[in-house]
Amino acid sequence: MGLAVSGGGDSVALLHLAVEAGCTVAVATVDHGLRPEARAEAADVAARCAALGVPHAVLEWRWDGRGNLADAARRGRMAALADWARAAGLAAVALGHTQDDVAETFLMRLARDAGVDGLAAMAARREVGGMTFLRPLMAISRAELRGWLLSRGLDWAEDPTNEDARFARVRARRAVAAMADAGVAAEQIAALAGRMADVRAALDGAVAEAAARIARLDRGDVILEGAGLAQLPVEIRRRLMRAAVMWIGSAEYGPRGAELERFIAAALEGRAATLGGCRMTPGRGRLRITREARAVAGLVCAMDQLWDGRWRLTGSENEGNSSDLTIRALGPDGLAQLAGAEGAAVPRLSLLAAPAVWRGDVLVAAPLAGHGAGWNAACTAPFGPLSAAPLSH
Repeated sequence: MGLAVSGGGDSVALLHLAVEAGCTVAVATVDHGLRPEARAEAADVAARCAALGVPHAVLEWRWDGRGNLADAARRGRMAALADWARAAGLAAVALGHTQDDVAETFLMRLARDAGVDGLAAMAARREVGGMTFLRPLMAISRAELRGWLLSRGLDWAEDPTNEDARFARVRARRAVAAMADAGVAAEQIAALAGRMADVRAALDGAVAEAAARIARLDRGDVILEGAGLAQLPVEIRRRLMRAAVMWIGSAEYGPRGAELERFIAAALEGRAATLGGCRMTPGRGRLRITREARAVAGLVCAMDQLWDGRWRLTGSENEGNSSDLTIRALGPDGLAQLAGAEGAAVPRLSLLAAPAVWRGDVLVAAPLAGHGAGWNAACTAPFGPLSAAPLSH
């Protein structure tokens, strides 16, 4: 198991608890390059690991100046940890989030008018970048962990940004402390977040039942029965449509509420619509949601990579990892090279956004169009409730 250890009290406690428990671990510290103290803190973690006989690595991430810094740092940190863990052959990475983090996150999301999913407690287990991340300390308070460290004569580093009220996390931390003074403990807030997680799980179960009944997976597309969709409760319908768009569009976050509502309204009225890089088309009482060709028109990757976050192509020419082959969308140029054989089993709009193997401008294979003997296209299965939908063939 891997451990993400920054040098702060929570993650240092995670390290020592794991070692005392007899776990075989490796440690990584992410240096975001945002504070001059970060390098020294990483060196301190390295020395601590050396004393414990635990392997340690420093992972560097640098902000490119785009987007929200906090969000970009979180994404960059998780991606770096996932890459490190895969390369090291680790089964999972444990994070040091505590009960206080759960309470703070709840208040932060409440301030943003989050719904059930946003208010639900942090997941104790989640998949990011193909790696499993665990949060084993969420039932333990920050104070309890620090007390445990002090009882063993262990110290930790204090991040000065934890006192900077410009950050939403710091403001939430102060709000949790103020609520504790008023008689509402972080434990109670975390328990409420846990109950919201129970509500989310119940809703997910209802969505999975609906997906099994009215949805079908067809070579990367989602097909929905129009009448069945219209009969679903509003929240279940919303969640099912969002799950379909997120899977097809390889999105980490779902579409915004108003945009999703417009998409659903079009579905109920039998109109074509686009959302999140996906296209929905009605026909014969069904709705087909597929990848929008425009969204993948410029997307190119090597043969050993996952294309569009979902597709892996394999074939005889790929066994040698030929460097002159790439994967990109079939598109109009690819359809033109199929000499009219557009693969009758797959609609044209789906084929336009389908993965294909290219050598320069020459089409080598388009498995979903039935072109290219020995070539196969495998789509990553959907996650969550949508995984209950059966395959159409």
